[in-house]
Amino acid sequence: MRHARSYLLAGFAALAVGAVAFAQTTVAPLEEAEPVETLPLESVDAVTELAKAKPGNAQNGATLAGTCAACHGLDGKGTIPEIYPNIGGQSERYIAHQLALFKSGERANAIMQPFAAMLSPQDMRDVGAHFASQASSAGIADDSLVAEGPYQGMKFYEIGQQLFRRGDFERGIPACMACHGPSGAGNPGPAYPHVGGQQSWYTARRLEEYRAGTTNERDGGMFEIMAAVARQLTDEEIGALSSYMQGLHARPDAATLAAIAKMPAQAPAEAAPADAGAEEGATDAAEGTEPTDAAATDLQQAP
Repeated sequence: MRHARSYLLAGFAALAVGAVAFAQTTVAPLEEAEPVETLPLESVDAVTELAKAKPGNAQNGATLAGTCAACHGLDGKGTIPEIYPNIGGQSERYIAHQLALFKSGERANAIMQPFAAMLSPQDMRDVGAHFASQASSAGIADDSLVAEGPYQGMKFYEIGQQLFRRGDFERGIPACMACHGPSGAGNPGPAYPHVGGQQSWYTARRLEEYRAGTTNERDGGMFEIMAAVARQLTDEEIGALSSYMQGLHARPDAATLAAIAKMPAQAPAEAAPADAGAEEGATDAAEGTEPTDAAATDLQQAP
């Protein structure tokens, strides 16, 4: 059994190296990338098998996640942010469910499918438990002004903020935070994912996939929830939502704020030496005399 485990880990490592080399040499911009072919669905429903697994063991998951680290980092922060999404802080059930979808071919991804294929249902829960124990990321939202269109004059991220927090009643778009939480931390109960701090390009791509409305998932209920929302969104709104969620994160808790308050204050910066001409003018003024020409010029220009 020990030797079999060693062979499995060695196989993981070999695939990791190959995946990184493939990704770094063949990745094209999203608008130019060709669609990934869907691999045939396995006869065994990996999602159904996953339901039989026990809650994950984060310690064992950390061992298995050594393979994931090549792309996602051991802490779940993508090693190349422009290519790999963040998964640190994601819920255990959501990660395990996505791995099961990759394994069965219900979610097509040529890089992820070989890795997921070697994982047992319990391995998936363990890997999910490991990444769920990691801190989530936080990025920066785009605050540039919108120059034209229905959102003219708003900052770009504010479009997404409006949709995330209030939705759009007239178009039947619910507030995103109703399912994903005010900080984007998701809901581990129904396995709604953590979306705060995610790379904006990844969120945009997923929303575009939902908007397209096609899926290979045997149970498409969860997909349809998102598809119903995304099909109402414009390209601009998808971009703004993705940007807003990239910068979304939880506020520090009370303990963290208290620790920050106890940090020693920085010493005030020393005053810059006064201009020699200004000093001369001040001395002349104190003595009741007119300042020199140079000093007078300096005083006139002073704010």
